[in-house]
Amino acid sequence: MKADSTHAELTINPRLVEEILVRFIRNEITRAGFHRAVLGLSGGIDSSVVAYLAVKALGPQNVLVVTMPYKTSSQATREDSQAAIAALGVNSLDVPITSQIDAYFGGLPDASRMRLANKCARERMTILYDQSAAFDALVLGTSNKTELLLGYSTQFGDLASAINPVGDLYKTQLRQLAAHLNVPAQILNKDPSGDLWVGQTDEGELGFTYADVDRLLVLLVDRRWQPAQLVRAGFAPDFIERVLRMIRRNQYKRRLPVIAKLTHRTVDRDFRYPRDWGT
Repeated sequence: MKADSTHAELTINPRLVEEILVRFIRNEITRAGFHRAVLGLSGGIDSSVVAYLAVKALGPQNVLVVTMPYKTSSQATREDSQAAIAALGVNSLDVPITSQIDAYFGGLPDASRMRLANKCARERMTILYDQSAAFDALVLGTSNKTELLLGYSTQFGDLASAINPVGDLYKTQLRQLAAHLNVPAQILNKDPSGDLWVGQTDEGELGFTYADVDRLLVLLVDRRWQPAQLVRAGFAPDFIERVLRMIRRNQYKRRLPVIAKLTHRTVDRDFRYPRDWGT
């Protein structure tokens, strides 16, 4: 029943989606006065898809991908990143982050591995923004809709970007687009992982699969179903409640910082435009 309810919603026309997102990248970058893009390449599906789209939009000579391994990053991650780089022929830069991360945590021996993971994510983003200045480019985001809704990302880390071409695609849909774009098979077929620590996988950390949560999210968010309807569709009540809690508690990550209102035109509340003001 669940599959019947969500199959059409989660099935995309990958050729059309590719056309729209390639145009989006080209238009948003050029209208801001740039013609180049930079992004972090992790060896996963999300960043690989964005890299493939960026090359189609701007040409390989105008795309810089940066790999930023930490000492616990797996060899498979490094090899998968290199496979994408070789296939695309893009500019690439390898910037290991072990020394600066370990220097910071050297005096904080009790820091949790989640703090370490968040610090790595934010360190990588500072590198991308520095490289965007050096390459005269805008930073492309790689967070998908599933991650954005669940808050499975680091504020001012992997969430930071100038534009995000894949933020309205669920992970299930990104996989379809990746297959269409001929992303290397070893990237397409491996278990999703942020490579945050040895043996870490997204689904192992979340406690559910992307396939299951995407079926729930498309009904909950896109169709605006109520919990009772979801239960009747076959979803477990505790699963529904857990996902709802994740969406609610992570709303702060999906918006600009809340500004205390003092004037009649407060930025992002009253002074809010879908495109740059005056263009």
